[in-house]
Amino acid sequence: MNIQWELVRNNLSSVAVLAFILGFLASRIKTDVRMPEPIYQFISIFLLFGIGLKGGYSLQGLSISDFLAPSIATLLLGSAIPLLAFLLLGLVRQLTEIDRGAIAAHYGSTSLVTFTATLLFLENSYIKVEGFATALLTIMEIPGIVVGIYLGSRHRSKKVRWGDTLREVVAGKTVLLLVGGLLIGVLTTHTGYEKVAPFFIDLQSGLLAFFLLNLGYLAGSNWSEIKGVGMPMGIFAILFPIFTGTLGIVVGNLIGLSLGGAVILGVLCSSASYIAAPAAVSVALPEAKASLALILSIGVTFPFNLIIGIPLYLEIARLLN
Repeated sequence: MNIQWELVRNNLSSVAVLAFILGFLASRIKTDVRMPEPIYQFISIFLLFGIGLKGGYSLQGLSISDFLAPSIATLLLGSAIPLLAFLLLGLVRQLTEIDRGAIAAHYGSTSLVTFTATLLFLENSYIKVEGFATALLTIMEIPGIVVGIYLGSRHRSKKVRWGDTLREVVAGKTVLLLVGGLLIGVLTTHTGYEKVAPFFIDLQSGLLAFFLLNLGYLAGSNWSEIKGVGMPMGIFAILFPIFTGTLGIVVGNLIGLSLGGAVILGVLCSSASYIAAPAAVSVALPEAKASLALILSIGVTFPFNLIIGIPLYLEIARLLN
C-alpha cells in the first residue's frame, strides 16, 4: 500500500495533535499543564453534548432505511470486537481471564476524542461523512463493554452486579449526553440549532485542542507504566486497532457507506474507551488490573490512532473503495 505521507504530515501538524504532543513533552520536563478538574469535566461534557447535538441535527429528514444497515452492522461489530480481543489476549499467559475481559471491554467500546479528531481531519480533507456517524458512535459504546465484562466474569465465583453495571453504562455521562444531544438535535428547529451552533459547534476544534493537551500530559505522566506493559501488550495495542479498523472499513464498504463514512466506522472499531469502559469495569470487575487496560487504551492506542492511525485508515479506505 502506497501511503500518502503528506496526509500523515498534515495530521501531525494539526493543532489537535500538536497540543497532545505538547502536553506529553510538558509532563516529561516536569511542567504542570494539567487542567483543573472542573475545567476538564466541563470540556468533556461540552464535547459529548456538542457532538450529539450536531449528529442529531444531521439526522433530520433521514429515512430509517438509510440508517438500518449501518446501525445493525455497528451493533454486530461492537459485539464481535471484544470477543476477538478476548481470544487474542489468551496468547498472553500472564493475563487472567478477568483482565482479558477488562481489556476487551475497553477495546470493544469507543473513544469520543478519537472520533472527534477524525471528523475534523476528514472535514479539513474535504471528505464528507454521513450525518448518522454520531449515532453509530453511540450504538457501539455499549455492547463492547457488556460483552467484555461477560467474558471476563464467566468463571469467577463472584457474580456481576449487572443492574449496577448497566446503570453505569447506560446512565453514565458518556451515553446520556450523547443520546440526549442526539435527541435534542433531532427535535430542535433550524432556528434553534443556528442560535447555539456558534457555541456548541464552532468552538469544538479549540476546546478539543485543550482536551488533548491534558490527555498528552496524562500519557506522559504515566510513561513509566506504559513502558512496563510489556512487548506483547504493546504490540496488541497497536496491531489490534489496525486489524479492527480495517475490518470496520471493509464492513463500511459492504453496506454502502461513503469514503468518509467507512473511515469513521473503521476509527470507531479501532479506538478504545478510557471514559465509559473504566467506570463500568470498576463496578463489574473490581479485581481486574484496571490500570493495565487504561494505560493500553490511553497511553498506546489513543496516541497511535491520533498521530498515525487516522490518516492510515483513510488510505486503507481509499485502497479498498
